[in-house]
Amino acid sequence: MSASSLPFPVIVPMLRVPILKPMFLPFPFSLWPRTLLPPLFLRPTVVKFPPTPCRLTASVAVVVNPGLDRSDISYSRTTAVTRKPCVNLIQGLERVKEISRILRVRREIEELALTYYKQAYEHETFLHVTLQRKEILGGCCVLASCRQQRWPITVGTISCLLNGDPAAVGEVYQEMIKVLNIQAPTFSVTDVMEAHCQEYKVSPGHVPEELAEDSKGLTKRAIALVELAADSWIVTGRQPLPIMMAAVYLAWQSLKPNAQRLKMSLEKFCKLAKVQKSKTAGTRITEMKGMLYKLGKEIPWYKEVLTPDNVVSLVGDVLQHRFSLLRRALKSHELSLLEKCPAGQVNPSSAETSSSSDVSEDAGQTPVKSSVNAEKEKQGRDGDESLKSPSEESNPQTQELTQNWGKRVLFAPPCVVNAKRKRAERPPLHVTGDEEISDSEIESYIRTPQEARDFAMMQEKLFTSNNESS
Repeated sequence: MSASSLPFPVIVPMLRVPILKPMFLPFPFSLWPRTLLPPLFLRPTVVKFPPTPCRLTASVAVVVNPGLDRSDISYSRTTAVTRKPCVNLIQGLERVKEISRILRVRREIEELALTYYKQAYEHETFLHVTLQRKEILGGCCVLASCRQQRWPITVGTISCLLNGDPAAVGEVYQEMIKVLNIQAPTFSVTDVMEAHCQEYKVSPGHVPEELAEDSKGLTKRAIALVELAADSWIVTGRQPLPIMMAAVYLAWQSLKPNAQRLKMSLEKFCKLAKVQKSKTAGTRITEMKGMLYKLGKEIPWYKEVLTPDNVVSLVGDVLQHRFSLLRRALKSHELSLLEKCPAGQVNPSSAETSSSSDVSEDAGQTPVKSSVNAEKEKQGRDGDESLKSPSEESNPQTQELTQNWGKRVLFAPPCVVNAKRKRAERPPLHVTGDEEISDSEIESYIRTPQEARDFAMMQEKLFTSNNESS
């Protein structure tokens, strides 16, 4: 091919090789007819090779589109696409949506939970954790968003939905709110009572008329019972579900205390209301009945014999006058303790457990008077301790009452009333090796004639079996 037949001029000082390099063309350059390539799209470019003995220099025709910018663009920028979320993140977001729709929360709560989950999932704290912990993280995000929007949800509810340990859920929840730096208000038992009472199917459309009860009235009575239980230390340190179930059961019985309701057990009530019975709800019912019995005894117009079993009929009166009944019960209990003590020997611990009225009267004293009274009480306690007889000090019942003050007061925390007994320390054994050994102990180590014969037969059989095997 001569230089005149090329579509562009070529300067050949020694030896020049035309090399056509197509760029930005939809087809390979070799498939294009040469007649369709006008000179406008071809620009001669001189490419200098390293010096060789032949001193070759080639002109390369580069196909250039004059309408495009010829600035350098990196390969990663030209091929970059939107980063796709990983499979675990997609599954976690779907799980958050499922939990939100099971709880039937509002749309903004669900969106807030999804936002929290995305932020927590990409944080380094939850980056390299197990899949189970990431699933718990989704439930904790729903819990935090519900609490921020004043939607009462408990940790136990989330644990039930995730089928996980409540302790693990609480741990992940505390870690999540610390990492995301969010503030979620806490809820008490009374805040979730309304939602809990709606789970009991005891409305007129579900049960017979004599057993039916309105949801609003049942919720109001159950909340009042829970508040009274909190005042008497029953709620302290306890799981909320058994307390709520016990309150709903007693509220349902007390609203219409007929024979059919009073005879119905908790198990039958749960079957009637189509809820699952809690294991410790029966214990909470017994404690609440004991609390109502202590307050019901102070009702002056009730002349019949009152027991914890028939106190359910007085629940309405107890709740209506609970503050005055609490004061009367505390005062009566203090007087009964004073009567049991001998004359001139007042138990110093009973003075500590005075009623609220005495505390309010002492609060009005001046600091000087209160300090003087404190010194007098201290001297009186020292005197009482010195007057204790040796029999009182050696009596284990007296020592137990002195240590466990919860049994002396009318209402006390459960951890005090049911305090764990300390194990009695065993005295250390001093063995010197010079102790005398009784004849009976020596005889216990000597074989009887029958044991000696059996031992000899066993040895003979073992010896025979070993010889046969060898």
